[in-house]
Amino acid sequence: MEFIIQAFSMVFRPLSLLFVILATTFGIVCGALPGLGPSMAVILLLPFTYNMDPIVGIITLVAVNVGAQAGGSVSSILLRVPGTPSSIATTFDGYPMALQGKAGRALGLSFTASAFGSIFSAIAMLISAPLLAKVALKFQSAEYFVLALLGLSCISSLGSKNQAKALISGCLGLLLSTIGLDSINGAERFIFGQSWLYGGIDYIPVMIGAYAIAEVYKNISINCGDKVQEGKVEKDAKFEFIKFKEILSKWKTYVKASIIGTIVGIIPAAGGSIAAFIAYGEEVRTSKTPELFGTGIDEGVIAPEASNNGAVGGSLVPTLTLGIPGSPVAAIIMAAFMLHGLTPGPLLIQQQPHMLYAIFIGIIVSSLLMVVLGKYISKEFAKILDLPYPLLAILIMILGIVGAYSLRNNFTDVLILFGFSFVGYFFDKFNYSNSAFVLGLILGGIAENSLRKQLIVDNGSWLGFVTRPLSLIILLISLAAFFNPFIKDFLSKRKEKSLDI
Repeated sequence: MEFIIQAFSMVFRPLSLLFVILATTFGIVCGALPGLGPSMAVILLLPFTYNMDPIVGIITLVAVNVGAQAGGSVSSILLRVPGTPSSIATTFDGYPMALQGKAGRALGLSFTASAFGSIFSAIAMLISAPLLAKVALKFQSAEYFVLALLGLSCISSLGSKNQAKALISGCLGLLLSTIGLDSINGAERFIFGQSWLYGGIDYIPVMIGAYAIAEVYKNISINCGDKVQEGKVEKDAKFEFIKFKEILSKWKTYVKASIIGTIVGIIPAAGGSIAAFIAYGEEVRTSKTPELFGTGIDEGVIAPEASNNGAVGGSLVPTLTLGIPGSPVAAIIMAAFMLHGLTPGPLLIQQQPHMLYAIFIGIIVSSLLMVVLGKYISKEFAKILDLPYPLLAILIMILGIVGAYSLRNNFTDVLILFGFSFVGYFFDKFNYSNSAFVLGLILGGIAENSLRKQLIVDNGSWLGFVTRPLSLIILLISLAAFFNPFIKDFLSKRKEKSLDI
């Protein structure tokens, strides 16, 4: 009890609370701007924490991460521009809701779900950090491979309208992920003598091009052609606070997505992107109305947002208890520990137990503030919708270019951005799946490297994937998730035929 009181006193000091408010605000803004995201937000704020009390400095950085993960949904919903990689899945239903005049509700759902996911993961972190850290240690190459398969199994759910085209899109993404130097033996693959391809193709410029710039092309073609615009994002998007009664009515979605986010976040190097796709795919799989996903349904916004913020607390579990960063952002926060003369690990928790409580309280305070701050920040962000569309289109392109270039300060990423903007446009036009394509690109490298490493360890044998209990369980879940939409479709068609007879 003494440690809890000590933690409360540290977080609720006027100056500490001010830092948390400013950090959460800064995080939301960085998350909403493509190309910045949580990692860049934490890096930018890191120098300002040097002279702070160590615990206050860590809480400030965690608050930035919480805000940035949620902020990515603002541009995803209003502009179909994923502010962060983990907010890609939010565009699937968030943007259609905005086109239906329900942008305010979509924003309210996203921030409420983000707050719920963060608080859930903070509670999990506090109660069972040592136990969860032991689970994370069990993940080796076999488990990483089947986890990537679980993420890829979402392709069948993402392509519910056209399974074949979704699978083709996913395979093209997987193929694209093989470009560059082989990480295991250093061989050149599909480089064709171009030195700028040695590092492969990063998914962030591809993501921005396929979603944001492609949407600009689509709107221009609609306005200049004979097609009729199906909907338009309302200019006065009023943030809608979600009532507690509504949260209770969808509690299964909130809890399930938060659990997925927390578990995936605990696994080092997995991250919020994988969590968001898995949570979205699982929600589609278990829904009684899977055909409504992608048209603007509440659960399609709640699932990815609760899971990607659930990964925030989850990623801190191995960081604090084992000294193993659970995500790129957690690695930066771990560096902040080092700068303050602290070494994350079991000894830190034993010697300074009040730190764990302080971080727990900081996440909760930041999450609650985020819902309130989200209203005002999204309101200001929505003002750009008042611009005439030609100016708005130029602004979206500028944001996209800055986001792609700032990634590696490399102009070739800008060329990749525009190259894949045409791919995204034609994918939309001919009903292929941009989502499956980007998912394949994100998970391709993880799946391939983990597969090959496990085969090397087992001297070419595949038995390692089924003899390891955790790997086998995830593999079976992956297969069930992948084939479930096909089985449902087959059974529904069979039922229709029997009724016709």
